[in-house]
Amino acid sequence: MKIRKVEYYILFSWFVAGSLCLGLYSCKNKDTQTALDIAMEKAGDNRQELEKVLRHYQQSPADSLKYKAACFLIENMPYYSYPVGKQLDNYKTYFNWLRHYKKKTPRELSDSIRQLFGPIGELEKKQDIHEIDSAYLCHNIEWAFKVWKEQPWGKHISFATFCEYLLPYRIEDEPLKYWREEYYNKFDSLLLPLKNSNSLDKENPVSVANYLIQKLPHKYHRYTGIFPYSFGHVGPEHVQYLTGSCREVTDFAVYLFRALGIPCAIDFIPVRGNVNASHLWVVCWDKYGKEYMTDFPRELWPTEKNWWHEHDDSPKVYRTTFSLNHTLVEETGYDGEEIYPFWSLPKFTDITHVYGKHYLEQVRIPVSRLYNTPTKGRIVYLCLSYRKKWIPVDRTVYKRKQLIFNKLRKGSVMRVATYENKELIYLTDPFYIDKNTNELHFYTCKKQMKEITLYSKYQLTNDELFLNRMLGGVFEGSNRADFKTKDTLFVIREKPYRLNTSVKIHLDKSYRYVRYMGGKNSNCNIAEVAFYAAGEDTPLKGKVIGTPGCFQQDGSHEYTNVFDGKSWTSFDYKESEGGWAGLDLGVPTQIDKIVYTPRNHDNYIRPGDIYELFYCDKDWISAGEMQATSDSLHYQQLPQNALLLLCNYTRGTQERIFVYENGNQIWK
Repeated sequence: MKIRKVEYYILFSWFVAGSLCLGLYSCKNKDTQTALDIAMEKAGDNRQELEKVLRHYQQSPADSLKYKAACFLIENMPYYSYPVGKQLDNYKTYFNWLRHYKKKTPRELSDSIRQLFGPIGELEKKQDIHEIDSAYLCHNIEWAFKVWKEQPWGKHISFATFCEYLLPYRIEDEPLKYWREEYYNKFDSLLLPLKNSNSLDKENPVSVANYLIQKLPHKYHRYTGIFPYSFGHVGPEHVQYLTGSCREVTDFAVYLFRALGIPCAIDFIPVRGNVNASHLWVVCWDKYGKEYMTDFPRELWPTEKNWWHEHDDSPKVYRTTFSLNHTLVEETGYDGEEIYPFWSLPKFTDITHVYGKHYLEQVRIPVSRLYNTPTKGRIVYLCLSYRKKWIPVDRTVYKRKQLIFNKLRKGSVMRVATYENKELIYLTDPFYIDKNTNELHFYTCKKQMKEITLYSKYQLTNDELFLNRMLGGVFEGSNRADFKTKDTLFVIREKPYRLNTSVKIHLDKSYRYVRYMGGKNSNCNIAEVAFYAAGEDTPLKGKVIGTPGCFQQDGSHEYTNVFDGKSWTSFDYKESEGGWAGLDLGVPTQIDKIVYTPRNHDNYIRPGDIYELFYCDKDWISAGEMQATSDSLHYQQLPQNALLLLCNYTRGTQERIFVYENGNQIWK
């Protein structure tokens, strides 16, 4: 179905058949002309709609830039498509629900969407070059030029920047919508105080963007990676709810900025170097051309001073473009070579150097480290770990017995592969680049074996806050319900490293009331506590007592969770201090042992769950499957210097590669 706008039919009423055919595709550059010709041929029955636009902007010298802008959009139009289906819009109500039903979890809302609307069904793909009509294209061009020329900061924006980062009518594969005018009418008024000011820097796009972010009335972002369907880009309507992943909130920023005349781009990491995830964010430029980035709706900050520049080790960073990267397309290897899908239509450019605090201009992979030597001219891919998979994030061409990758950040574990029959064929063992020496360290399995003991399946970085909050926590006993007189049973002095920490109590006195009192600024964060009498294997029972009220204000993290037998639930007291959870044992009882569990993200070894350990020796090799009987797993006969991965088949998806050194799991 064609996209139409009634008022723009008037604009083309004067067109007559056969008018001004000479010089219709008169782009000055021969390559551009060829690209335009190809696009027009691919338009098929929609060609006349695109011809209307070109004829319109050829009539006046004053519209010469608009003509070039139209050429730019049409030339790249064949590279874009979008899905359509009866259920797609129904499923997208999920983003509205996320905004308004905050007491429901994303999983609950996702399940409700599927139950309410049924299967999403087959989706049809439509091509931009076949669907976009003259009205839609002109509306986009006119509004893009309007904000470029009228906004005070537009004078610092070049035409090249305008075309690539302000003019595009879409981001990637979202449905075609008239969004520019709507966003402008909704948000431009927020900028009026700035535009009328004589003291604020209204000619600096970054200053304007930060001012806009501050003035947005609704900036709360409900983040989730859970969706009822694997959407692409959901479009300008649904991203306004500021719900979903980093993709949705970034898309909103792009529509917002571009509708108001602020050029911007999306920078992204296809796979991060230390977690199983991608990431993307927004980039803008100040009036001097300096780059600023933001995880919207945070303030834009100089790229070289941002966390992603300072600390992230992901080897490659890219910037999305509207135009096709013809340089990458031309690097196709030998004739007929199958290309990994990420590079089939590369609409991005490599900007790793912009974020390259720790990076090398060139990394040479020793040929001696290759399992097999590729054919000359063969494309070779650099891959990152994603659970048991490896995902290509960079490519190069093998030539002159050299395998060289350009501009890589150091620190992440990688390996090299070719791509054949839709499968990766690995050429090296996993390796990383040492940040200090620039040397390559390969995880090649050695013949020597060792024993290992594992306490988690995933790095506990996100648990660090919870572990720190355990410090200073106190276990107390009393024979008064108000604990006005009490004894200290144990004080936590060290961060726990496992699910269950057991401590021996050396007091002869008996207590009817026992409790855990959270330390300073801890919100009494704890998941489980068990008190044991001498000679008993089962924890003591009693009436659960404590301070009611949780930080979430929804009853989900109350003190009762501490004694529910579930290590994945926890107490999160409403105040930073003063919270406690305990038991009324009924009768005074001598405490012999205490076992406690920190608040956590459920990545420790959980008793009863089934696990399988793998080590990488060309492929992932199983070291055995076992059911955990405690909060640790013990394996014998593991090759030294092996890269390892532990999978939980009972629950959860968070798993990450690691090595075992000096009795510790070192996450990679």
